[in-house]
Amino acid sequence: MNTSSPLWRAEEVRAAAKGCLSAGTRDWTASGVSIDSRSCDKGDLFVAISGENFDGHEFVGRAFDAGASAAIVSRVPEGIGADRNLVKVDDTQAALESLGQAGRDRTNARVVAVTGSVGKTGTKEALTLAFGALGPTHSTVGNLNNHIGVPLTLARMPRESAYAVIEMGMNHPGEISPLSRFTHPDVAIITTIAAVHLEFFDHVAEIADAKAEIFDGIASDGTAVLNRDNVYFAVLAARAWAHGVKHVIGFGAHPEAEARLSACAESSDGSDVTATIRGETVRYRLNVPGRHWVQNSLAVLASVNALGGDLDRAAEALAQLKAPRGRGARSGIRLDGGTLTVIDDSYNASPASMRAAISVLASSKPHGGGRRIAVLGDMLELGDTAPQLHAALARDLEAGDIDLVFCAGPNMRELDAALPSQLRGGHANDSASLAPIVADAVRAGDVVMVKGSLGSRMAMVVEALNALDNAGHEDDRQDIREARHAV
Repeated sequence: MNTSSPLWRAEEVRAAAKGCLSAGTRDWTASGVSIDSRSCDKGDLFVAISGENFDGHEFVGRAFDAGASAAIVSRVPEGIGADRNLVKVDDTQAALESLGQAGRDRTNARVVAVTGSVGKTGTKEALTLAFGALGPTHSTVGNLNNHIGVPLTLARMPRESAYAVIEMGMNHPGEISPLSRFTHPDVAIITTIAAVHLEFFDHVAEIADAKAEIFDGIASDGTAVLNRDNVYFAVLAARAWAHGVKHVIGFGAHPEAEARLSACAESSDGSDVTATIRGETVRYRLNVPGRHWVQNSLAVLASVNALGGDLDRAAEALAQLKAPRGRGARSGIRLDGGTLTVIDDSYNASPASMRAAISVLASSKPHGGGRRIAVLGDMLELGDTAPQLHAALARDLEAGDIDLVFCAGPNMRELDAALPSQLRGGHANDSASLAPIVADAVRAGDVVMVKGSLGSRMAMVVEALNALDNAGHEDDRQDIREARHAV
Protein backbone atom coordinates (compact mmCIF):
# COMPACT_ATOMS: atom_id res chain seq x y z
CA MET A 1 0.00 0.00 0.00
CA ASN A 2 1.50 3.32 -1.08
CA THR A 3 1.53 6.29 1.28
CA SER A 4 2.96 9.78 0.87
CA SER A 5 3.83 10.43 4.53
CA PRO A 6 6.97 8.97 6.12
CA LEU A 7 6.54 5.56 7.65
CA TRP A 8 8.80 6.43 10.61
CA ARG A 9 10.51 9.53 11.97
CA ALA A 10 13.75 9.38 13.94
CA GLU A 11 12.26 10.23 17.32
CA GLU A 12 9.41 7.75 16.83
CA VAL A 13 11.91 4.97 16.16
CA ARG A 14 14.02 5.93 19.17
CA ALA A 15 11.00 5.94 21.49
CA ALA A 16 9.51 2.71 20.12
CA ALA A 17 12.81 0.80 20.09
CA LYS A 18 13.85 2.20 23.49
CA GLY A 19 17.23 3.20 22.08
CA CYS A 20 19.37 6.27 21.64
CA LEU A 21 20.15 8.20 18.48
CA SER A 22 23.70 8.51 17.21
CA ALA A 23 25.40 11.80 16.47
CA GLY A 24 24.14 11.71 12.88
CA THR A 25 21.21 13.74 11.59
CA ARG A 26 18.45 13.48 14.16
CA ASP A 27 15.52 14.43 11.96
CA TRP A 28 15.76 11.60 9.43
CA THR A 29 12.74 9.70 8.21
CA ALA A 30 12.25 6.18 6.89
CA SER A 31 9.90 5.10 4.13
CA GLY A 32 10.27 1.35 4.83
CA VAL A 33 11.80 -1.23 7.16
CA SER A 34 14.25 -3.93 6.08
CA ILE A 35 16.19 -6.77 7.70
CA ASP A 36 17.93 -7.88 4.49
CA SER A 37 20.59 -5.70 2.87
CA ARG A 38 20.04 -7.47 -0.46
CA SER A 39 16.50 -6.14 -0.73
CA CYS A 40 17.03 -2.89 1.16
CA ASP A 41 15.56 0.12 -0.69
CA LYS A 42 16.46 3.77 -0.61
CA GLY A 43 14.98 5.36 2.50
CA ASP A 44 14.60 2.12 4.46
CA LEU A 45 15.30 1.69 8.16
CA PHE A 46 17.62 -1.33 8.38
CA VAL A 47 17.36 -3.54 11.49
CA ALA A 48 20.52 -5.57 12.13
CA ILE A 49 18.94 -8.83 13.32
CA SER A 50 21.30 -11.54 14.56
CA GLY A 51 20.37 -15.18 13.99
CA GLU A 52 21.95 -18.58 14.46
CA ASN A 53 23.73 -18.47 11.11
CA PHE A 54 24.09 -14.75 10.42
CA ASP A 55 24.65 -11.36 12.04
CA GLY A 56 22.94 -8.40 10.44
CA HIS A 57 25.60 -6.07 11.81
CA GLU A 58 27.95 -7.42 9.15
CA PHE A 59 25.65 -6.00 6.48
CA VAL A 60 24.91 -2.54 7.85
CA GLY A 61 27.43 -1.01 5.46
CA ARG A 62 25.76 -2.69 2.49
CA ALA A 63 22.39 -1.41 3.65
CA PHE A 64 23.68 2.15 3.76
CA ASP A 65 25.26 1.68 0.33
CA ALA A 66 21.82 0.61 -0.92
CA GLY A 67 20.35 3.86 0.37
CA ALA A 68 19.14 3.03 3.87
CA SER A 69 18.34 6.19 5.82
CA ALA A 70 19.21 4.68 9.23
CA ALA A 71 19.94 1.43 11.04
CA ILE A 72 19.00 -0.11 14.38
CA VAL A 73 22.07 -1.78 15.92
CA SER A 74 23.24 -3.18 19.25
CA ARG A 75 26.84 -2.29 18.44
CA VAL A 76 28.49 0.01 15.92
CA PRO A 77 29.92 -2.17 13.16
CA GLU A 78 33.48 -1.68 12.01
CA GLY A 79 33.74 0.84 9.18
CA ILE A 80 30.50 2.67 10.00
CA GLY A 81 31.26 6.36 10.44
CA ALA A 82 29.94 8.64 13.16
CA ASP A 83 27.92 10.55 10.58
CA ARG A 84 25.65 7.59 9.93
CA ASN A 85 22.13 7.58 11.39
CA LEU A 86 22.06 4.83 13.99
CA VAL A 87 19.64 3.85 16.74
CA LYS A 88 21.60 1.95 19.38
CA VAL A 89 19.66 -0.62 21.42
CA ASP A 90 20.48 -3.51 23.73
CA ASP A 91 18.77 -6.15 21.58
CA THR A 92 17.80 -5.65 17.93
CA GLN A 93 15.18 -8.45 17.93
CA ALA A 94 13.47 -6.87 20.93
CA ALA A 95 13.71 -3.49 19.20
CA LEU A 96 12.02 -4.87 16.09
CA GLU A 97 9.26 -6.34 18.24
CA SER A 98 8.74 -3.01 19.99
CA LEU A 99 8.72 -1.19 16.66
CA GLY A 100 6.11 -3.61 15.36
CA GLN A 101 4.00 -3.14 18.48
CA ALA A 102 4.18 0.63 18.04
CA GLY A 103 3.28 0.29 14.37
CA ARG A 104 0.19 -1.68 15.33
CA ASP A 105 -0.85 0.61 18.17
CA ARG A 106 -0.65 3.88 16.22
CA THR A 107 -3.18 2.86 13.53
CA ASN A 108 -6.93 2.46 13.57
CA ALA A 109 -6.63 -0.56 11.29
CA ARG A 110 -8.90 -3.52 11.85
CA VAL A 111 -6.62 -6.54 11.97
CA VAL A 112 -7.30 -10.07 10.75
CA ALA A 113 -4.83 -12.76 11.83
CA VAL A 114 -4.74 -16.13 10.09
CA THR A 115 -3.12 -19.42 11.00
CA GLY A 116 -3.85 -23.11 10.43
CA SER A 117 -2.17 -26.36 9.52
CA VAL A 118 -2.61 -25.70 5.79
CA GLY A 119 -3.99 -22.88 3.66
CA LYS A 120 -2.58 -19.93 5.60
CA THR A 121 -0.83 -18.16 2.75
CA GLY A 122 -3.58 -18.66 0.18
CA THR A 123 -6.16 -17.41 2.67
CA LYS A 124 -3.96 -14.43 3.45
CA GLU A 125 -3.82 -13.56 -0.25
CA ALA A 126 -7.61 -13.87 -0.55
CA LEU A 127 -8.14 -11.71 2.55
CA THR A 128 -5.84 -9.05 1.09
CA LEU A 129 -7.90 -8.91 -2.10
CA ALA A 130 -11.23 -8.86 -0.28
CA PHE A 131 -10.32 -6.14 2.20
CA GLY A 132 -8.33 -4.27 -0.44
CA ALA A 133 -11.62 -3.71 -2.23
CA LEU A 134 -12.95 -2.03 0.91
CA GLY A 135 -10.07 0.24 1.92
CA PRO A 136 -6.28 0.64 2.27
CA THR A 137 -5.02 -2.81 3.29
CA HIS A 138 -1.61 -3.88 4.58
CA SER A 139 -0.65 -7.55 4.66
CA THR A 140 2.12 -10.06 5.20
CA VAL A 141 4.50 -10.28 2.25
CA GLY A 142 5.49 -13.77 1.14
CA ASN A 143 5.96 -16.08 4.09
CA LEU A 144 7.01 -13.59 6.78
CA ASN A 145 4.91 -15.32 9.42
CA ASN A 146 7.31 -16.07 12.29
CA HIS A 147 8.88 -14.26 15.27
CA ILE A 148 10.81 -12.00 12.90
CA GLY A 149 8.32 -11.71 10.05
CA VAL A 150 5.26 -10.71 12.09
CA PRO A 151 6.83 -7.75 13.95
CA LEU A 152 8.53 -6.73 10.69
CA THR A 153 5.15 -6.72 8.93
CA LEU A 154 3.62 -4.65 11.71
CA ALA A 155 6.56 -2.22 11.63
CA ARG A 156 5.94 -1.74 7.90
CA MET A 157 2.24 -0.92 8.35
CA PRO A 158 1.35 2.56 7.04
CA ARG A 159 -0.45 4.84 9.47
CA GLU A 160 -3.34 5.22 7.04
CA SER A 161 -4.15 1.48 6.89
CA ALA A 162 -7.83 0.67 7.26
CA TYR A 163 -7.21 -3.08 7.39
CA ALA A 164 -4.29 -5.39 8.04
CA VAL A 165 -3.95 -9.10 7.29
CA ILE A 166 -1.28 -10.92 9.28
CA GLU A 167 -0.24 -14.54 8.71
CA MET A 168 1.09 -16.54 11.66
CA GLY A 169 3.02 -19.80 11.43
CA MET A 170 4.58 -22.21 13.89
CA ASN A 171 6.12 -25.65 14.23
CA HIS A 172 6.53 -25.71 18.02
CA PRO A 173 4.19 -24.90 20.94
CA GLY A 174 4.40 -21.35 22.28
CA GLU A 175 5.35 -19.67 19.01
CA ILE A 176 2.00 -18.14 18.04
CA SER A 177 1.12 -16.64 21.43
CA PRO A 178 3.61 -13.74 21.30
CA LEU A 179 2.71 -13.07 17.66
CA SER A 180 -0.95 -12.72 18.66
CA ARG A 181 -0.04 -10.37 21.49
CA PHE A 182 1.97 -8.15 19.08
CA THR A 183 -0.85 -8.15 16.57
CA HIS A 184 -3.89 -7.83 18.87
CA PRO A 185 -6.24 -9.07 16.12
CA ASP A 186 -9.89 -8.15 15.79
CA VAL A 187 -10.54 -11.38 13.87
CA ALA A 188 -8.60 -14.63 14.28
CA ILE A 189 -8.93 -17.33 11.59
CA ILE A 190 -7.82 -20.94 11.97
CA THR A 191 -8.14 -22.53 8.53
CA THR A 192 -7.96 -26.15 9.73
CA ILE A 193 -6.15 -28.55 12.03
CA ALA A 194 -4.31 -31.44 10.39
CA ALA A 195 -1.33 -33.76 10.79
CA VAL A 196 1.67 -31.49 10.29
CA HIS A 197 4.85 -30.96 12.35
CA LEU A 198 4.22 -34.30 14.09
CA GLU A 199 7.94 -34.53 14.74
CA PHE A 200 7.39 -31.87 17.41
CA PHE A 201 3.95 -32.94 18.68
CA ASP A 202 2.74 -36.22 20.17
CA HIS A 203 -0.78 -35.85 18.80
CA VAL A 204 -2.79 -33.69 16.41
CA ALA A 205 -4.74 -32.40 19.42
CA GLU A 206 -1.56 -30.69 20.58
CA ILE A 207 -1.39 -28.92 17.23
CA ALA A 208 -4.90 -27.62 17.86
CA ASP A 209 -3.75 -26.29 21.22
CA ALA A 210 -0.78 -24.55 19.61
CA LYS A 211 -2.93 -22.96 16.91
CA ALA A 212 -5.41 -21.79 19.54
CA GLU A 213 -2.67 -19.52 20.89
CA ILE A 214 -3.88 -17.07 18.24
CA PHE A 215 -6.61 -16.14 20.75
CA ASP A 216 -4.06 -15.05 23.39
CA GLY A 217 -3.91 -11.48 22.10
CA ILE A 218 -7.33 -11.13 20.48
CA ALA A 219 -9.32 -7.92 21.04
CA SER A 220 -11.92 -8.01 23.81
CA ASP A 221 -14.73 -7.78 21.25
CA GLY A 222 -12.93 -10.04 18.78
CA THR A 223 -14.25 -12.75 16.49
CA ALA A 224 -12.92 -16.26 15.94
CA VAL A 225 -13.50 -17.77 12.49
CA LEU A 226 -13.15 -21.56 12.63
CA ASN A 227 -13.50 -24.51 10.27
CA ARG A 228 -16.90 -26.02 11.13
CA ASP A 229 -16.08 -29.16 9.14
CA ASN A 230 -12.96 -29.91 11.17
CA VAL A 231 -13.14 -32.37 14.07
CA TYR A 232 -11.42 -29.84 16.34
CA PHE A 233 -14.05 -27.11 15.87
CA ALA A 234 -15.61 -27.61 19.32
CA VAL A 235 -12.19 -27.66 21.00
CA LEU A 236 -11.10 -24.45 19.29
CA ALA A 237 -14.43 -22.74 19.94
CA ALA A 238 -14.13 -23.56 23.63
CA ARG A 239 -10.60 -22.13 23.70
CA ALA A 240 -11.83 -18.97 21.99
CA TRP A 241 -14.64 -18.46 24.49
CA ALA A 242 -12.23 -19.12 27.35
CA HIS A 243 -10.15 -16.20 26.07
CA GLY A 244 -13.18 -13.93 26.13
CA VAL A 245 -13.92 -14.02 22.42
CA LYS A 246 -17.41 -12.61 21.88
CA HIS A 247 -18.22 -14.20 18.54
CA VAL A 248 -17.35 -17.58 16.99
CA ILE A 249 -18.23 -18.06 13.33
CA GLY A 250 -18.00 -21.53 11.84
CA PHE A 251 -17.34 -21.85 8.10
CA GLY A 252 -17.73 -24.81 5.75
CA ALA A 253 -20.36 -27.16 4.36
CA HIS A 254 -21.62 -28.19 7.80
CA PRO A 255 -25.36 -27.42 8.15
CA GLU A 256 -24.67 -25.43 11.34
CA ALA A 257 -21.92 -23.31 9.78
CA GLU A 258 -22.79 -19.60 9.87
CA ALA A 259 -20.59 -19.06 6.80
CA ARG A 260 -22.01 -21.97 4.83
CA LEU A 261 -21.32 -23.33 1.38
CA SER A 262 -24.69 -23.56 -0.38
CA ALA A 263 -23.59 -24.64 -3.86
CA CYS A 264 -20.37 -25.02 -5.79
CA ALA A 265 -19.78 -25.79 -9.47
CA GLU A 266 -16.14 -26.86 -9.71
CA SER A 267 -14.13 -27.10 -12.92
CA SER A 268 -10.50 -27.47 -13.91
CA ASP A 269 -10.03 -23.69 -13.95
CA GLY A 270 -11.99 -22.59 -10.90
CA SER A 271 -15.32 -22.63 -9.09
CA ASP A 272 -18.63 -20.77 -9.12
CA VAL A 273 -19.71 -20.48 -5.51
CA THR A 274 -22.93 -19.68 -3.70
CA ALA A 275 -22.58 -19.13 0.04
CA THR A 276 -24.71 -17.94 2.92
CA ILE A 277 -22.74 -15.69 5.24
CA ARG A 278 -24.67 -15.19 8.50
CA GLY A 279 -27.96 -15.11 6.63
CA GLU A 280 -26.80 -13.13 3.60
CA THR A 281 -26.52 -14.95 0.26
CA VAL A 282 -23.54 -14.13 -1.94
CA ARG A 283 -22.44 -15.53 -5.31
CA TYR A 284 -18.90 -15.26 -6.62
CA ARG A 285 -16.25 -16.73 -8.86
CA LEU A 286 -12.87 -18.19 -7.88
CA ASN A 287 -10.45 -18.53 -10.79
CA VAL A 288 -8.30 -21.06 -8.95
CA PRO A 289 -9.29 -24.74 -8.93
CA GLY A 290 -9.67 -26.80 -5.78
CA ARG A 291 -12.21 -27.32 -3.02
CA HIS A 292 -9.71 -26.02 -0.43
CA TRP A 293 -9.80 -22.57 -2.06
CA VAL A 294 -13.60 -22.62 -1.89
CA GLN A 295 -13.54 -23.66 1.77
CA ASN A 296 -11.14 -20.92 2.81
CA SER A 297 -12.96 -18.26 0.80
CA LEU A 298 -15.84 -18.77 3.24
CA ALA A 299 -13.51 -17.80 6.10
CA VAL A 300 -12.51 -14.69 4.17
CA LEU A 301 -16.10 -13.55 3.69
CA ALA A 302 -16.96 -14.41 7.31
CA SER A 303 -14.15 -12.04 8.35
CA VAL A 304 -15.48 -9.29 6.10
CA ASN A 305 -18.91 -9.74 7.63
CA ALA A 306 -17.50 -9.70 11.15
CA LEU A 307 -15.91 -6.31 10.50
CA GLY A 308 -19.00 -4.84 8.86
CA GLY A 309 -17.63 -4.83 5.31
CA ASP A 310 -19.51 -4.99 2.02
CA LEU A 311 -19.82 -8.71 1.21
CA ASP A 312 -20.67 -8.25 -2.46
CA ARG A 313 -17.67 -6.02 -3.15
CA ALA A 314 -15.35 -8.34 -1.24
CA ALA A 315 -16.70 -11.42 -3.01
CA GLU A 316 -16.34 -9.79 -6.42
CA ALA A 317 -12.68 -9.06 -5.67
CA LEU A 318 -12.01 -12.76 -5.10
CA ALA A 319 -12.25 -13.33 -8.86
CA GLN A 320 -8.77 -11.77 -9.04
CA LEU A 321 -7.26 -14.46 -6.81
CA LYS A 322 -4.31 -16.35 -8.23
CA ALA A 323 -2.41 -19.25 -6.71
CA PRO A 324 0.97 -17.94 -5.48
CA ARG A 325 4.20 -19.30 -6.91
CA GLY A 326 5.03 -22.64 -5.33
CA ARG A 327 1.48 -22.94 -3.99
CA GLY A 328 -0.48 -24.10 -7.01
CA ALA A 329 0.55 -21.58 -9.69
CA ARG A 330 0.08 -22.92 -13.22
CA SER A 331 2.28 -22.36 -16.26
CA GLY A 332 2.32 -23.59 -19.82
CA ILE A 333 5.54 -25.04 -21.22
CA ARG A 334 5.73 -25.02 -25.02
CA LEU A 335 6.88 -28.33 -26.42
CA ASP A 336 6.87 -29.79 -29.91
CA GLY A 337 3.28 -30.72 -30.63
CA GLY A 338 1.61 -28.64 -27.93
CA THR A 339 1.78 -27.44 -24.35
CA LEU A 340 2.81 -29.07 -21.10
CA THR A 341 0.91 -27.74 -18.08
CA VAL A 342 2.88 -27.48 -14.82
CA ILE A 343 1.19 -26.99 -11.44
CA ASP A 344 3.90 -25.65 -9.15
CA ASP A 345 2.97 -26.62 -5.58
CA SER A 346 6.58 -27.12 -4.54
CA TYR A 347 6.73 -24.75 -1.57
CA ASN A 348 5.46 -27.06 1.14
CA ALA A 349 3.58 -30.27 1.85
CA SER A 350 1.66 -32.19 4.48
CA PRO A 351 -0.76 -35.11 4.19
CA ALA A 352 -3.73 -32.71 4.05
CA SER A 353 -2.21 -30.39 1.46
CA MET A 354 -0.99 -33.36 -0.58
CA ARG A 355 -4.53 -34.67 -0.82
CA ALA A 356 -5.81 -31.25 -1.82
CA ALA A 357 -3.16 -31.00 -4.56
CA ILE A 358 -3.94 -34.51 -5.81
CA SER A 359 -7.61 -33.52 -6.01
CA VAL A 360 -6.71 -30.47 -8.12
CA LEU A 361 -4.62 -32.65 -10.44
CA ALA A 362 -7.48 -35.15 -10.68
CA SER A 363 -9.83 -32.38 -11.84
CA SER A 364 -7.37 -31.15 -14.48
CA LYS A 365 -8.01 -31.95 -18.13
CA PRO A 366 -4.99 -33.10 -20.16
CA HIS A 367 -5.08 -32.43 -23.89
CA GLY A 368 -4.33 -34.55 -26.93
CA GLY A 369 -3.81 -37.83 -25.11
CA GLY A 370 -1.87 -36.23 -22.29
CA ARG A 371 -1.58 -37.67 -18.81
CA ARG A 372 -2.08 -36.54 -15.21
CA ILE A 373 1.36 -36.84 -13.60
CA ALA A 374 2.20 -36.33 -9.92
CA VAL A 375 5.81 -35.58 -8.97
CA LEU A 376 6.07 -35.82 -5.18
CA GLY A 377 8.85 -35.15 -2.69
CA ASP A 378 9.12 -36.04 0.98
CA MET A 379 6.75 -34.49 3.50
CA LEU A 380 9.00 -33.48 6.38
CA GLU A 381 8.53 -33.10 10.15
CA LEU A 382 6.13 -36.06 10.43
CA GLY A 383 8.17 -38.02 12.96
CA ASP A 384 7.64 -41.75 13.39
CA THR A 385 4.40 -41.65 11.40
CA ALA A 386 6.16 -40.56 8.19
CA PRO A 387 6.36 -43.97 6.44
CA GLN A 388 2.68 -44.83 6.76
CA LEU A 389 1.53 -41.27 5.98
CA HIS A 390 3.52 -41.31 2.74
CA ALA A 391 2.31 -44.78 1.74
CA ALA A 392 -1.32 -43.81 2.44
CA LEU A 393 -1.27 -41.32 -0.44
CA ALA A 394 -1.44 -44.26 -2.86
CA ARG A 395 -5.20 -44.54 -2.24
CA ASP A 396 -5.77 -40.89 -3.17
CA LEU A 397 -3.67 -41.16 -6.31
CA GLU A 398 -5.54 -44.25 -7.48
CA ALA A 399 -8.93 -42.73 -6.66
CA GLY A 400 -8.00 -39.57 -8.56
CA ASP A 401 -7.18 -41.49 -11.77
CA ILE A 402 -3.62 -40.18 -11.77
CA ASP A 403 -1.73 -41.79 -14.64
CA LEU A 404 1.87 -41.63 -13.44
CA VAL A 405 3.67 -40.87 -10.19
CA PHE A 406 7.32 -39.92 -9.72
CA CYS A 407 8.78 -39.85 -6.19
CA ALA A 408 11.84 -38.27 -4.58
CA GLY A 409 13.27 -38.87 -1.12
CA PRO A 410 13.57 -41.71 1.41
CA ASN A 411 10.02 -41.36 2.75
CA MET A 412 8.53 -41.24 -0.72
CA ARG A 413 10.08 -44.65 -1.32
CA GLU A 414 7.23 -45.93 0.87
CA LEU A 415 4.68 -44.41 -1.49
CA ASP A 416 6.44 -45.75 -4.55
CA ALA A 417 6.31 -49.26 -3.08
CA ALA A 418 2.61 -48.90 -2.26
CA LEU A 419 1.62 -47.88 -5.79
CA PRO A 420 0.41 -50.34 -8.41
CA SER A 421 3.11 -50.99 -10.99
CA GLN A 422 1.37 -49.10 -13.80
CA LEU A 423 1.46 -45.84 -11.78
CA ARG A 424 5.16 -45.99 -10.93
CA GLY A 425 7.08 -43.47 -12.98
CA GLY A 426 10.25 -43.80 -10.94
CA HIS A 427 11.87 -43.06 -7.61
CA ALA A 428 15.08 -41.13 -6.87
CA ASN A 429 16.90 -40.32 -3.67
CA ASP A 430 16.47 -36.57 -4.12
CA SER A 431 14.91 -33.95 -6.37
CA ALA A 432 18.16 -33.24 -8.21
CA SER A 433 18.32 -36.85 -9.34
CA LEU A 434 14.62 -37.00 -10.18
CA ALA A 435 14.42 -33.75 -12.17
CA PRO A 436 16.05 -35.02 -15.40
CA ILE A 437 14.04 -38.25 -15.23
CA VAL A 438 10.78 -36.29 -15.14
CA ALA A 439 11.95 -33.86 -17.84
CA ASP A 440 12.76 -36.84 -20.04
CA ALA A 441 9.35 -38.45 -19.51
CA VAL A 442 6.89 -35.61 -20.06
CA ARG A 443 5.22 -34.77 -23.36
CA ALA A 444 2.84 -32.23 -24.83
CA GLY A 445 -0.66 -32.45 -23.37
CA ASP A 446 0.45 -33.69 -19.96
CA VAL A 447 -0.55 -31.96 -16.73
CA VAL A 448 2.25 -32.29 -14.16
CA MET A 449 1.79 -31.41 -10.47
CA VAL A 450 4.99 -30.96 -8.44
CA LYS A 451 4.77 -30.95 -4.64
CA GLY A 452 6.89 -31.59 -1.57
CA SER A 453 8.12 -29.95 1.62
CA LEU A 454 10.44 -27.00 1.15
CA GLY A 455 13.40 -29.03 2.39
CA SER A 456 12.75 -31.56 -0.37
CA ARG A 457 13.66 -28.88 -2.92
CA MET A 458 11.06 -29.93 -5.45
CA ALA A 459 11.37 -26.53 -7.11
CA MET A 460 14.34 -28.11 -8.92
CA VAL A 461 11.89 -30.29 -10.83
CA VAL A 462 9.84 -27.22 -11.79
CA GLU A 463 13.02 -25.52 -13.02
CA ALA A 464 13.91 -28.57 -15.11
CA LEU A 465 10.46 -28.51 -16.72
CA ASN A 466 10.63 -24.77 -17.33
CA ALA A 467 13.96 -25.30 -19.10
CA LEU A 468 12.14 -27.36 -21.73
CA ASP A 469 10.18 -24.32 -22.86
CA ASN A 470 11.05 -22.98 -26.29
CA ALA A 471 13.50 -25.83 -26.86
CA GLY A 472 12.19 -25.93 -30.39
CA HIS A 473 13.64 -29.17 -31.70
CA GLU A 474 14.03 -32.62 -30.24
CA ASP A 475 17.83 -32.32 -30.62
CA ASP A 476 17.77 -29.23 -28.41
CA ARG A 477 15.62 -31.02 -25.82
CA GLN A 478 18.09 -33.89 -25.80
CA ASP A 479 20.95 -31.45 -25.13
CA ILE A 480 19.05 -30.06 -22.14
CA ARG A 481 18.36 -33.54 -20.80
CA GLU A 482 21.96 -34.64 -21.16
CA ALA A 483 23.17 -31.50 -19.43
CA ARG A 484 20.82 -32.13 -16.48
CA HIS A 485 21.87 -35.76 -16.27
CA ALA A 486 25.49 -34.61 -16.14
CA VAL A 487 24.71 -32.28 -13.25
